[in-house]
Amino acid sequence: MSSRQFAEYFILGLPYLMGLVFVAGMFCRYMIWYTTKRHEWFSAEFEKRVTRYIDAEKPGPVKNVSFYTLSKRLLERTYYESFALRDRLKRRKGDKMMALSDRIFLVKPGCAYMVRDILNQLKFLKWTNDTPKLLQITRSTFHKNPCFNRVFGLVPVAAANDLVSLLPGLFVITGILGTFVGIAGGLQELGGMNLQDLENTKNIMDRFLQEIAFAMKTSIVGIVFSLGMHIWNTLFSPERVFFSMVDRFETSLDLLWYRADNNEYPHGDKDFDEHRDPVEALAEDAVNAEAKRYAHQRGAPAAEAPKAS
Repeated sequence: MSSRQFAEYFILGLPYLMGLVFVAGMFCRYMIWYTTKRHEWFSAEFEKRVTRYIDAEKPGPVKNVSFYTLSKRLLERTYYESFALRDRLKRRKGDKMMALSDRIFLVKPGCAYMVRDILNQLKFLKWTNDTPKLLQITRSTFHKNPCFNRVFGLVPVAAANDLVSLLPGLFVITGILGTFVGIAGGLQELGGMNLQDLENTKNIMDRFLQEIAFAMKTSIVGIVFSLGMHIWNTLFSPERVFFSMVDRFETSLDLLWYRADNNEYPHGDKDFDEHRDPVEALAEDAVNAEAKRYAHQRGAPAAEAPKAS
């Protein structure tokens, strides 16, 4: 195959190749965005329950309110109400589709990992009057989460997102490359042109101009794909969703820290168990909360609810 034929085949196939890469890049970007969005949903659910708790509280000094215990109770309630209880009761219309999405994007194990990791770090915080570095703890937890860092549990999110972010520039470069390859292939034919044969010279020049015009279209296609990819990347930005997810979670923990007056670790308390019966866990939490409110009104220490056998 001559260099001229190679240039022709290269220019003919380049727009189709860029089209395939464009579609694949759009799909990959959307999957990364959707994976991050599904996990941001759990942060929004946690923020909703923290806001509900804060709204029910009255300003004033508190006594024996542990930040760890409060965070653990609200995180467990968020998890059980968002996943396990929903899967059992099937009360909402889209539960089956949502459960399928949870399995594909590993949302449920990812949130369980996040709850465990957050609690493991919160229990070692030293109580001070200053707010601890909850932002760093939250960001570190999200970064280390193996379910959040891979699409479908296989494709690394960071590497795939960096590659997709390079596509707009690569489309422009590839289009310009196709144009130069077409020009280089056409210039070789001009070298054998005989100026004495005007008719043949005109035919060669006409073919050369046609090839140049077609080669220029690769640059146009590359620019169009680049603009489209820029718009798509802006609309479905996983970075924006990630910052929102971290900000929601960290702000919720800040509110709980301001409401607590210590960070004592209850040694008799059970560790978080994502496989626990959600109805039992939520019922026990409701009974304990009611007992504490009753004890607070009576001025006596609250007794723990009996464990279900």
